[in-house]
Amino acid sequence: MIVSILFATHRNITIKSIPEFTQEYLMILSEIYASTRMQELMQTGWTDEQKKLFTDHQFQAQHDYYQKVYPDASYNVIIQGDKVIGRLYVNLYHPSDIRIIDIALLPDYRNQSIGSSILKDLQQHCRSVGKVLSIHVEQFNPAKSLYERLGFIHAETYDQVYILMKWYPEN
Repeated sequence: MIVSILFATHRNITIKSIPEFTQEYLMILSEIYASTRMQELMQTGWTDEQKKLFTDHQFQAQHDYYQKVYPDASYNVIIQGDKVIGRLYVNLYHPSDIRIIDIALLPDYRNQSIGSSILKDLQQHCRSVGKVLSIHVEQFNPAKSLYERLGFIHAETYDQVYILMKWYPEN
């Protein structure tokens, strides 16, 4: 279970497993997802209602895909104090690597070293079990530079949009 791996407590951060995707969790997770798309959607000229309909639809499609492709993954929320501030989905069960399926924080909690603390905890776990840590990232995602600073390297490119980045425990 991912909760026992992570110790990002220096900022009062808790990683909590999602026991079941209740309507309450889905609403929070959809809000987190939508926050990752806001910069992009500002350029559309859409109304707030159109943006919400779009992100709700995209969230549901992504959620269904993750559930189908990663049925045994660890689905978690990131909590600071008593507020859900992000999500962390991780596939721990691949024989050669631990795959970060998704990590996202609400805008007010970005650029505060929360994400890097979580990633460093995952790296420490990977080092202890001798596994590679990997993540797919869009080429123009601002978080790509964070992954590079933490020692992730460009391993493969998919559809000229996504990069598979890997961190090796020997680093």
